[in-house]
Amino acid sequence: MKVLSGGERTRLALATLVVSAANVLLLDEPTNNLDPASREEILGALGEYQGAVIMVSHDEGAVQALKPERVILLPDGDEDIWKDEYFDLVSID
Repeated sequence: MKVLSGGERTRLALATLVVSAANVLLLDEPTNNLDPASREEILGALGEYQGAVIMVSHDEGAVQALKPERVILLPDGDEDIWKDEYFDLVSID
């Protein structure tokens, strides 16, 4: 593990989680520090994951790729069905 870059360690950790028997993944900015190829692979694996994914992200492309069903808006904690208008809240400008 010591010879792996930060992005490689992240990729390995996410890949291990996706193939595990976990029913829920809690991810905080999972696409940070990933090269484009690794990002695509991880998002593809997460898209096929059968469990629940709870993700915090400012990566609009990652959120779009995972096609969320629900959103929790912070800090108020309001829960809603996902609508494309929420993409405006995802990206940081």
